[in-house]
Amino acid sequence: MYQVLTPSRSSTLALRHLNYHVRHWGPEQSDLPTLVLLHGWMDVSASYQFTVDALRQPRRIIAPDWRGFGLTTGAPVDHYVFADYLADLDLLLDHYAPGEAIDLVGHSMGGNVAMMYGGVRPERVRKLVNLEGFGLPATRPAQAPTRYAQWIDEIKQLHQGTKELKTYESADGVARRLMKTNPRLSEDKAQWLAQHWARPNAQGQWEILGDPAHKITSAQLYRADEALAIYERIAAPVLAIEASGDSLGQWWNGRYTLDEYHQRLTHVRTCSTAVVQDAGHMLHHDQPEQVAQLIEAFLDAA
Repeated sequence: MYQVLTPSRSSTLALRHLNYHVRHWGPEQSDLPTLVLLHGWMDVSASYQFTVDALRQPRRIIAPDWRGFGLTTGAPVDHYVFADYLADLDLLLDHYAPGEAIDLVGHSMGGNVAMMYGGVRPERVRKLVNLEGFGLPATRPAQAPTRYAQWIDEIKQLHQGTKELKTYESADGVARRLMKTNPRLSEDKAQWLAQHWARPNAQGQWEILGDPAHKITSAQLYRADEALAIYERIAAPVLAIEASGDSLGQWWNGRYTLDEYHQRLTHVRTCSTAVVQDAGHMLHHDQPEQVAQLIEAFLDAA
């Protein structure tokens, strides 16, 4: 089992009719800006443990479990809306870092949240690190009727019980699933993550700590022009870190490419890029030392 170097603490905040679980590392007070870590889809805040352990300088760090993930309660809904993450983050910062311009790091979906929040609330972010938060392929209005129909069909499937998440016989089964999804993930880290990514239910089966309603496709099309308008309002310097494995190309098979993503980043006022070698989409699991080094060098630069 992976041996943690910097243990985390937990708190729970009543927020927007939910009980929000937040993980804390480092000192409760610091002269450095608060570092906020945002996890991705079907992930949990504990996912950052390896990167936190690789940081050289103690920092005040907070990381929420998004609504319906990890130890944060799920909303009484049968689908989730992306804009809620922005409001949740804003209220979380009002409580944990009131009036402070924070340093913001997001992975995957969390990276997309970070980029959008950086443009919606530019005064709240000092520096921003985007770990493979690529956004989505551009859409056309003509796709809307089919998208709404898909959304309705998937809601029906959820209520019919055909959208449930797979369960596992043991924590070891969860770890094996994590290693199958990410072949670079070492067994000691997989075994540790399994304890935070899932838990046993009343029947003794290990179930993923994610609301199945997250699997419902958004009824709203991804509007790239709106995203770019938000990117243009980001005041903080941005570091966009991607993995050498080009997960974007693997996902979309030419429908959306790294070149298109890099073109979108030109709309950010101050943006640099970096590549983590020998890593896939879960780059903070694959190469936490590289990721931590890049983050610290960027945050500490004048």
